[in-house]
Amino acid sequence: MASIANRRSVMTLYSSSRCVYSHRVRILLAEKSITHEVHDVDPDHMPEDLLELNPYGTIPTLIDRDLVLYDSKIIMEYLDERFPHPPLMPVDPVSRAKSRVLIYRIERDLYCYLPDIIKGNAAAAEKAKKGLQDSLTAIAPIFSSKPYFMSEEFTLVDCSIAPLLWRLPVYGIELPASAKPMLIYMERLFERESFQSSLTEKEKEMQES
Repeated sequence: MASIANRRSVMTLYSSSRCVYSHRVRILLAEKSITHEVHDVDPDHMPEDLLELNPYGTIPTLIDRDLVLYDSKIIMEYLDERFPHPPLMPVDPVSRAKSRVLIYRIERDLYCYLPDIIKGNAAAAEKAKKGLQDSLTAIAPIFSSKPYFMSEEFTLVDCSIAPLLWRLPVYGIELPASAKPMLIYMERLFERESFQSSLTEKEKEMQES
């Protein structure tokens, strides 16, 4: 496995436009202007070289010389530590722990609806859409106090939630007017140069009516 990775002189990310977790990593790579190559793959037909590198055959998978990483959270924290400017996690342990808890809650409370929305039957999909819409509406007020997710600065927490929010039109979810702070936050996220740079052509089409 190491010999395959060593042949790559440029950091390589196996990614897919269909994968919200891959998009997280691409946002971070763009935010830090890290030189890299992206291999866009079909999640239903993983290439053999990826299967040789990653025993789970999952995306995102990052290859950095002889290092192979999978799981978006591990990849994002590695990149933030290896390329510390701009920092996307707090320096002190308590604040870092709080940020990790927020990312955990995003996955636990929001991403949990995606399997049923994407692959569930009609009834399960509608129930999940309603659950995600209600959950986002419920947390919307917290975005009225600070420009980013409980922070004055853009962080890994924003990287973590942004791909899901971008795909709301694809999921058939429209937030109500009562979620105005969330809607303003989304505009702020989507206007960032790094976010726009992270988008594939297929992802750009997700916002087209």
